[in-house]
Amino acid sequence: MALAKTKIVNIVISTSLDHKIPLERLIMDLPNTEYNPEQFPGLIMKIREPKASFLIFSSGKVVCTGTKSLDEVELALEKLVEYMAKVDITITIKPKVRVENVVASSDIDMKLDLNELAIKLSNVEYEPEQFPGLVFKIRDETNATFLIFGNGKIVCTGTKSDKDVHIAIKNLLVILKSAGIKNYKTKEDSEIEEKKLLEKKNKK
Repeated sequence: MALAKTKIVNIVISTSLDHKIPLERLIMDLPNTEYNPEQFPGLIMKIREPKASFLIFSSGKVVCTGTKSLDEVELALEKLVEYMAKVDITITIKPKVRVENVVASSDIDMKLDLNELAIKLSNVEYEPEQFPGLVFKIRDETNATFLIFGNGKIVCTGTKSDKDVHIAIKNLLVILKSAGIKNYKTKEDSEIEEKKLLEKKNKK
């Protein structure tokens, strides 16, 4: 079971600016902001480079989502501090980052019968009438949750680092092998995939 390149698609972090934030001033003076205190106490702010969204609370607590690396997280927080300065809010600390969730996508190079997985594995949720993917919660040090599709595509969520993502995927492959899960991928399937990849490269 070869493992294709795994891509981090979203990192969710929490932090604090250690400063009270007047959200009403932000919504009036800064672009790309949304604030409806009657529905939710936090203000939403979006930036383009790097692409990220902030959930900002008046206490100074911040949640950042949408970045794909810790370098992007640091850059996004620097931009946030710059925006605060534009409305005369001086942030004197470097915000400490706490990773809450890392979401990754990958391909385990298998063609799966999800009904077989639902029968042979524990900790699964599979309702094909409602959603085509199977949810599998792995019991290991990573506490990862997988969304598994029949074509071998997977989404891994619930981990705290890139390292944990790779550990969780390796453990998933071991579990599938131990459970005797069959790979229904044929040579023809592989040839079709290779043809699609080649066509995709030629279009670039």
